[in-house]
Amino acid sequence: MSNITVLTTPIIEGAKVTKYIGIVTARNVRSINMIRDFMTSFRDIVGGRSGSYEEVMTDMEKEVLLEITEQAEQMGANAIIGFGLDFDNIGSKNKSLLMAYGKGTAVIIE
Repeated sequence: MSNITVLTTPIIEGAKVTKYIGIVTARNVRSINMIRDFMTSFRDIVGGRSGSYEEVMTDMEKEVLLEITEQAEQMGANAIIGFGLDFDNIGSKNKSLLMAYGKGTAVIIE
């Protein structure tokens, strides 16, 4: 992992943004398998957390963060501000696809 600071806020208390470099984005789409879908459907009926989906989402989040920090570093930034991460189900009834989308602004801070 790089030394890029990633913040969800647009400002950094105690630091000054000296240059706004540009937008960084990353997408991660995963196909969710039939067994995981079945177990999730079952949990919808009886209730409870879906550990398998949580694990997939955690992995996706890590990959998105890694990708945007690498982008920012290549752009010469040392921070990303205004970072947001969204998840969406983009599949059809026959095939589940889970997408994670991260975005932020690469900046230089002092």
